[in-house]
Amino acid sequence: MNLPILSPHLVEAAVRDALAEDLGRAGDITSQAVIPAAAQARAVIAARKRPGVLAGLDLARKAFELVDPAISFEPAARDGESFAPGAILARIEGPARGVLAGERVALNFLGRLCGVATLTSQYAAAIAHTKTKVCCTRKTTPGLRAFEKYAVRCGGGVNHRFGLDDAVLIKDNHIAVAGGVVPALRAAKAFVGHLVKIEIEVDSLDQLREVLAEGADAVLLDNMAPAQLREAVAMIGGRMTSEASGGIHLDGLKEIAETGVDLISSGALTHSAPVLDLGLDIEIN
Repeated sequence: MNLPILSPHLVEAAVRDALAEDLGRAGDITSQAVIPAAAQARAVIAARKRPGVLAGLDLARKAFELVDPAISFEPAARDGESFAPGAILARIEGPARGVLAGERVALNFLGRLCGVATLTSQYAAAIAHTKTKVCCTRKTTPGLRAFEKYAVRCGGGVNHRFGLDDAVLIKDNHIAVAGGVVPALRAAKAFVGHLVKIEIEVDSLDQLREVLAEGADAVLLDNMAPAQLREAVAMIGGRMTSEASGGIHLDGLKEIAETGVDLISSGALTHSAPVLDLGLDIEIN
């Protein structure tokens, strides 16, 4: 699996914020009170009762590294790989106080991102017999977008735009204010540079005809039934990327993909993915 590299700067900034939230002003006072300063620990991060897809190892590693550089973190698998219940995902060794102080931040990131990757893998598997790809949206946890979109990639999905600044996506409200599909498209083409792609949302075949006449890079087919999607794909005829969207969940996904659309976007991949239950099992020396 060809995964993007998570920016080390983003990883460190996010983990520092999470550690600051968790350790507060005085640090882990429980471990300071109960665990001798010289105590060493060996631990594993393991899956509990559910299988999953791994994502977020860099964040988990950074949590322990920032708490105490003397802690070693050895992954037992790679991001993007599937694992069974009970599987060991990483081994940690070092000062016990540091291992305990970094535990929750590491597991919070890892459980969240494994949950996104796991749900995405279920979507991808449901439509693997088609050419359609499943993609995420901007419905992400504030501050975690880059990581959740990375987790989507780990699960076999693809990424939509990362923010409002990297592509034009003309939605129904833009069209209403601009005065229609054609004025909105013409204004967008006049404004952006030649490397910026333009996508526009339509909810009817009449609007789609206007888009096809005016031209765009991609068209978002919003809340269309499978029969209407199939007709829309035939009308597009490969001239632009087709994306189905609007309240799409795992049930019904197969039927939508079989209409021939290029992409299916679903906010559920990130806003509704359950956190995967992972745990840290520790042995104090």
